[in-house]
Amino acid sequence: MDLIKSIELEQVKSELTPFNVGDTIKVHVRIKEGNRERIQIFEGTVIKKQGGSNRATFTVRKISYGIGVERTFPIHSPKIEQIDVVRRGKVRRARLFYLRERTGKATKVKELRTY
Repeated sequence: MDLIKSIELEQVKSELTPFNVGDTIKVHVRIKEGNRERIQIFEGTVIKKQGGSNRATFTVRKISYGIGVERTFPIHSPKIEQIDVVRRGKVRRARLFYLRERTGKATKVKELRTY
């Protein structure tokens, strides 16, 4: 077990942008197309965080052309270039699956006020 934990600790990123469920974030993802590489930004609301160590993942949901799109990212993946927090959300739940049934302005999460 100690061998597995030591291998996992080597893969953990040291600098992580702190974010929580309900935050609107921009995830800069490295995309490989043929022999070229580019960075694509996926912006949406974090609806779930789960796992620990190097297996931790988070799910981001956005509405694209009227259709809900969810994407799950491993936090410590080398394909994630950076994560920017656009705005902090005020939520009272750990999982925001109720946003899936909502459309339009009902999908908005209140902004967290920091003084």
